[in-house]
Amino acid sequence: MKFKKFKFKKVKSTNNTAIRIIKNYNFKNGMVISESQTNGKGQYGKKWISHKGNLFISFFHELKNINMSLSALTKINCLLVKKALEKYYKKKITFKKPNDLLINKNKISGILQEVISKSDNKYLIVGIGINLIKSPKIINYPTTNLFNLLDKRINKKVIENELKVLFEKNLSKLYKINNKLNKI
Repeated sequence: MKFKKFKFKKVKSTNNTAIRIIKNYNFKNGMVISESQTNGKGQYGKKWISHKGNLFISFFHELKNINMSLSALTKINCLLVKKALEKYYKKKITFKKPNDLLINKNKISGILQEVISKSDNKYLIVGIGINLIKSPKIINYPTTNLFNLLDKRINKKVIENELKVLFEKNLSKLYKINNKLNKI
C-alpha cells in the first residue's frame, strides 16, 4: 500500500484536511503533512497545541477488509510511531492509554484516530503530533521534545518519510493477514 503525499504550509488540522480529501476526491489512502496547524485536534475534543517546527501528519486509508477494533488499530499505530522515535531516542518510550507516547513520564507524541464514512466505505484517519523542537505547556501534563532530549535537531522530512515507510509496510502486512483470515 502506497500513501500519496499531500503537503501544505498551513492547515486548520491535518485530520480535517484528510477528511476533506476523502470526501471530495477519490483517494483510498494518503498522508497529509503541514508545516503548521491553526486548530490541531486532540483526544476527547481537546486542542492539540501546534508549535511551528513540530511534526503534524495524518495518514488515512480505507478500512476495507480490516476486521480489527479501533483500540487494536490504535495500539498498532502507537507502536509504529514509537518505532520511528526509537531510531533517535534509545531509552525507554512508554505508551499511555489511549494514545500518548511518553519519555520520562513526559508526553512526546499524541495520536488521534477518527473513522468517517463515504459511500458505504469506512476510512481511518490517524493524526500524529510529535514534539520535535518545542514542548507545549499543558496544565497537569508534563511534555518534552526531541531537541531537548537529544540536544540536536531532527530533520522533520526524514521522520515524515520514515513514518510513511513504516505505515506503508505494516498496513500492507495487516491487509494480507486479514485477507488470509477472511478466506478461512
